[in-house]
Amino acid sequence: MSDIEKEISLLMSKADESDPAAFAELCKNLANEHFKKQEYDNAIAYYSHAIRVNPNVAVYYANRSFAYLKTECFGYALNDASKAVELDRNYVKGFYRRAAAYMSLGKFKEALKDYEHVTKVRPNDKDAKLKYNECNKIVKKIAFEKAISIDDKRKNVADTINLDAMTIENEYAGPELENGKVTLKFMKELMDMYSKQGKLHRKYAYKILLDIKNYFMKQPSLVDITIGDTEKFTVCGDIHGQFYDLMNIFQLNGLPSETNPYLFNGDFVDRGSFSVECIFTLFGFKLLYPNHFFMSRGNHESATMNQMYGFDGEVKAKYTAQMAELFTEVYNWLPLAHCLNRRVLVMHGGLFSRDDVTLKEICEIDRNRQPPEEGPMCELLWSDPQPQNGRAPSKRGVGCQFGPDITKKFLELNKLDYIIRSHEVKNEGYEVAHNGTCITVFSAPNYCDTMGNKGAFITLKGKDMIPKYTTYEAVPHPNVKPMAYANSLLSLIC
Repeated sequence: MSDIEKEISLLMSKADESDPAAFAELCKNLANEHFKKQEYDNAIAYYSHAIRVNPNVAVYYANRSFAYLKTECFGYALNDASKAVELDRNYVKGFYRRAAAYMSLGKFKEALKDYEHVTKVRPNDKDAKLKYNECNKIVKKIAFEKAISIDDKRKNVADTINLDAMTIENEYAGPELENGKVTLKFMKELMDMYSKQGKLHRKYAYKILLDIKNYFMKQPSLVDITIGDTEKFTVCGDIHGQFYDLMNIFQLNGLPSETNPYLFNGDFVDRGSFSVECIFTLFGFKLLYPNHFFMSRGNHESATMNQMYGFDGEVKAKYTAQMAELFTEVYNWLPLAHCLNRRVLVMHGGLFSRDDVTLKEICEIDRNRQPPEEGPMCELLWSDPQPQNGRAPSKRGVGCQFGPDITKKFLELNKLDYIIRSHEVKNEGYEVAHNGTCITVFSAPNYCDTMGNKGAFITLKGKDMIPKYTTYEAVPHPNVKPMAYANSLLSLIC
């Protein structure tokens, strides 16, 4: 029994059984206190108990929806907000919460309907009008882009880049590529410059993006990695634009090299406001050590997520809209998974809604696109484990949740030992589940400057493939808040 469950049990023993509504209100008030302290899981537990005691109060569902939004359980948040609206059509906050959940899932048309409802109910509400207008702009932009596309294939931005027309100004004092190539000297100077909040020249930035796209285009969707018996190999989880914590990983574990290989397992960008610095550092090392530095696609390496959670805005602020489009093209070619010594599968999200998915099928996925809303590619980027057997609808509203029995079947079918995935904040930076066969690693400590979690990375050696965990706290960073470049509509969420 958890501490919260013990508290609730104690409260129940002292409660007036003749007045369940009052007890539900007490639970709601305690949940609100936990929410204010950013203890969202505890808040959810209390809101849930309030709902069990008195299931017909819209505000309980709306409040729990907000807590689910904070923990990125967008599917649960949407369900709760919809329930709040169902219980009380006059409860405007329920429509706000549902719109926020729809926005988080990239369902802009549905969000627009809810914002429109709020503006009709509250015609003088400036905040509602602002959110309606912003959401309407997104919907119109998407419709326009779809209208001008031909057979759903957009122009190839990479082909429009003219590096020869870009001049290196005399006053530029940052790192320079040598004969158009990334060197170790360049990478050290780049990281030092970024640490001092400098900016890479756009000509070099574009060159890195063009080169990395050409490289990834030649890779399969599932990359096989061979690790020598005595060779150390490091797997890192989500970085989410936390550049200074990325530097701390290299401080703790050594810079990437041919004798110190790394795999970064998706979600390099968004939320953290140093995403540009993170991605060029990672892409630089990939070009420098292509056979000893690896990158998997995460659910945040997608256009919709980038438009909402900050990366798109950050690239436009630091460079150009054209570069933001080029990043989308590059991300479409990122591998979806890596297999270590044919024993361990590493993907960002998790396993599948089918029992018959093989490594061969993963390898053959046509990944050059935005993530679909269902199927193996979607699930590799979005799914999460659950403690109970079987499958369940995703708490995120995308992908699925899979239990220990599902993991066991997948490993047996594909002759694997265990899986490593990321995608979820963990208090200690990692979590071992499913009898040791499903490991989560998350490498962004104090996520969003609010969660208080540790970060972690995994090291293993090829001979035994036994994972070892290193955890660490967040390090200081310049006073630029997370989500500084995010869409203003997410002000309700983070």
